[in-house]
Amino acid sequence: SALIPWCVGVLEIVDSMIQGPANPSLLMQAYPLAQTGVAAAPAKALQTTPAQFAKRSCGSGITLPVACASVFALQALAHGRRQKRAHCQHSRRQASAVTVKAGSVDCVGIIGCSGAVGKEMLKCMEDRGFPTKSVKLFAKRSAGQVVESAKFGQITIEPFSVESAQDCEIVLMAVSGGFSTEWAKQIAGGPKNTVVVDNSSAWRYNDEVPLVVPEINGEKISSSSLIANPNCTTAIGAMALWPLHQKYKLKKVLMSTYQAASGAGAEGMAELETGVSEWAKTGICPKPEFFAHQLPFNVIAHIDAFQENGYTKEEMKVTWELQKIFQLSDNVKISCTAVRVPTLRAHSESITVETEQPVPPNEARELLCGAEGVKVVDDPDKKLYPLPLNATGQSDVEVGRIRQSLVFGENGLEFFVSGDQLLRGAALNAVIIAEKVAAAR
Repeated sequence: SALIPWCVGVLEIVDSMIQGPANPSLLMQAYPLAQTGVAAAPAKALQTTPAQFAKRSCGSGITLPVACASVFALQALAHGRRQKRAHCQHSRRQASAVTVKAGSVDCVGIIGCSGAVGKEMLKCMEDRGFPTKSVKLFAKRSAGQVVESAKFGQITIEPFSVESAQDCEIVLMAVSGGFSTEWAKQIAGGPKNTVVVDNSSAWRYNDEVPLVVPEINGEKISSSSLIANPNCTTAIGAMALWPLHQKYKLKKVLMSTYQAASGAGAEGMAELETGVSEWAKTGICPKPEFFAHQLPFNVIAHIDAFQENGYTKEEMKVTWELQKIFQLSDNVKISCTAVRVPTLRAHSESITVETEQPVPPNEARELLCGAEGVKVVDDPDKKLYPLPLNATGQSDVEVGRIRQSLVFGENGLEFFVSGDQLLRGAALNAVIIAEKVAAAR
């Protein structure tokens, strides 16, 4: 019943758009509605029937589905902004299931601190009480700016140099693959035996560099002064796949992803927000700068460069990285289709697996309930299943829609996951690795 005023208000706006000339600016009337979820004033009962809506929409400059989609997109945009405001007031994050008895270090550095992942790295360190006396922040364009940290005080961002980075025992890198290729090994080692945790793809496929998800192969952390963080899509899926592989042994993994704008960084998120806002005002989306096509009201089956085999590099990363992290044989086949969707943050994945052993859904569900870094959300009767909005800002990966595969029968399972791309898929994974490094000091 609480939704009735909201729905009536939405329909009134859509009704006005269909009756008159196309005027997307009317959508902005829905924005306060989307922000609060409550109609600004009691709405009169709508006299128009669905059939009349459909009839009047013919010949209109804007169709009912487009109008509705736009209103709901604005609601999602408002929801994301409310979450941002809430985060400024207090942290909403839950502690990860991984707890590390950490030692202490004198200094941790973050290179690329002004990007989306770099900012989250600092927030994760604050939220988890990282045991370091000081933090150094490095960025080119933001050098000289001062960052206020509740835990680490005022930090002046520095221009990068190897010498300054080697003042730190641990350095987290949230930079491009090209930058990491040039500088990561030069930073590693040195007078303080600096350990570098790199979030780029530069070192993931190097046999001498461990690719680590702490809950899965954390024992490899102590073996190297350079450690690679997995791709965000891989890390999120791996949290659910690993416990299943341990018990039932994977034979095939088929994955389709629904990846948020945050995968393209802060610029990608801004492009989605700007596109929705401009469309609502003018009816035209700005030309995309960071995506191959318009992202608002669209999905794009293209992330990263296409390879000779027809897959994109983003899709092949899932194959290559799961094979390395899980130490899978070539007989285990992994295929992925990666799609960008118009959500701000948190990736989702639909996963189908074939296993060597029979995998009863109820048994698999219980197994995942006890897995580190996993939260089972699976009660279809109550409409409970993973949602990117709910996974946003959360450390754990949500898993649900767990069911027997119609294709692979008793040796097959299908499920859906959602996880925060900037946390579990990047910053949090790197910070947990750093905690384990500190604990070993």
